Amino acid sequence: MNETVPRPTLEAVAARAGVSRATVSRVVNGSDGVREPLAERVRQAVEELGYVPNQAARSLVTKRHDAVAVVVAEPETRVFADPFFARQLRGISKELTAHDNQLVLLLTEDRDDHARVGRYLAGGHVDGALVISLHIDDPLPGLIQRAGVPTVFGGRPDFNGGVVYVDSDNRGGARDAVRHLLGLGRSRVAHITGALDQTSAVDRLDGFRDVMTDADPRLVVEGDFTPAGGERAMRELLDRRPDLDAVFAGNDLMAAGALRVLRERGRRVPDDVAVVGFDDMLPIAEQTEPPLTTVRQDIEGMGRLMARLLLRDLDRTGVPDEAAGGGPSSVVLPTTLIHRASA
Repeated sequence: MNETVPRPTLEAVAARAGVSRATVSRVVNGSDGVREPLAERVRQAVEELGYVPNQAARSLVTKRHDAVAVVVAEPETRVFADPFFARQLRGISKELTAHDNQLVLLLTEDRDDHARVGRYLAGGHVDGALVISLHIDDPLPGLIQRAGVPTVFGGRPDFNGGVVYVDSDNRGGARDAVRHLLGLGRSRVAHITGALDQTSAVDRLDGFRDVMTDADPRLVVEGDFTPAGGERAMRELLDRRPDLDAVFAGNDLMAAGALRVLRERGRRVPDDVAVVGFDDMLPIAEQTEPPLTTVRQDIEGMGRLMARLLLRDLDRTGVPDEAAGGGPSSVVLPTTLIHRASA
């Protein structure tokens, strides 16, 4: 039988470093007040002994769990099928890992899930929450507010109230896409929107309308950010206006679906119909036929920035407002039009 090797204790680290137990505790928990030579001796003893702090005991001292909930307001079938979420979660995970924090993934599909998430957040299991893909009239913000956890939203919420969010310039990016199509000499520009219960889709539709001020209403069809939604919307557009000569799709997945339908209907891209997407989701945008002109947003960077803002807010806890600088502010990141062969 294998004998269990005892875990190194705080006392063992103190003995190895030649300091008090209290000094080791301050160093391990990141507290101030320990001179650097002593702190270095403690860190060396921790490494030599392989000491791992007891998280439960550490939480009693620091009042932190070193865990952050990432709440995605989508069912798992959508989250694991759409590479947008993988890329944003990768950015969040990188930032949290760099600061020795754990990611706790919570998905919502129905009202029971919302209640479960609310209970979990209120139960004090995590230090804060990052919320992705929020829908208009979603009950999550109210549940999170009642739970009292610091929160950063991915995407502009549809309500005010001093919340912190990270978003892309969806409206400006849409304007750039449509202006590009008009610059190619196209005049019958259609738009496949995302799900209009999300602010990103609404903002991109507003950007389309900013440029196409007198567009035929028949040239706008609502999609759902999926390839199947793009296919359905493209068929509807061609049935309504077979003379359309350009399409701005609300994301790359819908653009890929639209390209398939245009090919089925015998429309050449970009000769007959030019197509622009949104996201610059690699490798999708490079592997469509033809490769997709699209609006690039820094999806992974958005995730990292969300986590960074939350962690900065958590580090300010207990610091007077004048020293904290007023807390984090929302950020809207710029977009860039990426030219490829579809337009």
